[in-house]
Amino acid sequence: MNKNELIADVAAKTGMSRQQAAEAVDSVLRSIASGLANGEEVKLPGFGNFSVRERAARSGRNPATGEQIQIPAQKSPKFSPSKTLKMAINGDPTTDP
Repeated sequence: MNKNELIADVAAKTGMSRQQAAEAVDSVLRSIASGLANGEEVKLPGFGNFSVRERAARSGRNPATGEQIQIPAQKSPKFSPSKTLKMAINGDPTTDP
């Protein structure tokens, strides 16, 4: 499912117009990104947790030349699915994601 399909699904399930659904989806995604950018953990019970992971600087190799390069430290988003989401993905009929 891509973003346009998600927007269409939200519009169909909520009775919103496609434009309203697009604004809602964009707003949720911006809120998650903003929270992560501020160093916050975003918790969505029944779905999962978004957090920021620190990746240390390390050395690597350029695959084209084989030359050794230094990869700088960086922050990376991390998602941990909830138990409910995992159960829904694995076909547990008692869950509703």
